[in-house]
Amino acid sequence: MLSPKIIVVEDEGIVAADLQDRLQALGYLVPTAIASAEEAIAQIPKMDADLVLMDIMLKGDMDGIDAADILRREYDLPVVFLTSHSDQNTLNRARVTEPFGYIVKPFEERELHATIEMAFYRHKAE
Repeated sequence: MLSPKIIVVEDEGIVAADLQDRLQALGYLVPTAIASAEEAIAQIPKMDADLVLMDIMLKGDMDGIDAADILRREYDLPVVFLTSHSDQNTLNRARVTEPFGYIVKPFEERELHATIEMAFYRHKAE
């Protein structure tokens, strides 16, 4: 059985590289990290991804919430938010996109793993 493919959308290079390393150590395929919401919308549908790990605050005109909404509605891709923003306004905006998880930075590796596994299960069940 092939390992699930996760695409990381994170505009901070060091954070993205760390996430890739952690996810690969957990047994996931992580072919690339993408730095902007616009690039995510253009590239991810071509990548046969199983899940997107999305930062909310990204450089560019569009944020991760906007990108997640498009990826979920148009491509039925599960998105897990990974962000340092947990204010009520951000939570309210994110909730509308029906994310498969919401992890606040800093996070524990076991929290990341559990959230991703639950997201895969929920997406399969739906």
